[in-house]
Amino acid sequence: MEKKVVKDDLTTTIHLAGLRSVSEESSALLEKATQAEKDVIRALPEGSAMLIVLNGSSRGARFLINTPLTTIGRSPENDIFLDDVTVSRKHAEISKTGDGYQVKDLGSLNGTYVNGQIEAQASLSDGMELNIGKFKMHFFIGGKVRA
Repeated sequence: MEKKVVKDDLTTTIHLAGLRSVSEESSALLEKATQAEKDVIRALPEGSAMLIVLNGSSRGARFLINTPLTTIGRSPENDIFLDDVTVSRKHAEISKTGDGYQVKDLGSLNGTYVNGQIEAQASLSDGMELNIGKFKMHFFIGGKVRA
């Protein structure tokens, strides 16, 4: 019996974000949070919001959003400074609109992901996942009653 050698290219690329569910509700997210993180999220005042890292090496990092426009990027001049080469100097911005919050990518190299999908601009609601570079954060709106 002769062994047949096939020289096919076995290299493939897969998009791992498509393999996991990112549609967790904010209550499920809070189950992962420490008591201190839960207390901070519950204490958010109405009219403000927060990005919080709930896993990974930056776990516990919190970024308060309490102005009409919040800039995010690698430059220290931004309101939210994310110090990593995977983040563009001026990566994205979050704006408070009359009926909620919007995130807008500012032409970044790696893109801005909302719930695992790359977005040029998207509305944000409570519990949504926001990926900027290597930073995976969740968005929470102040003034919400949480158990």
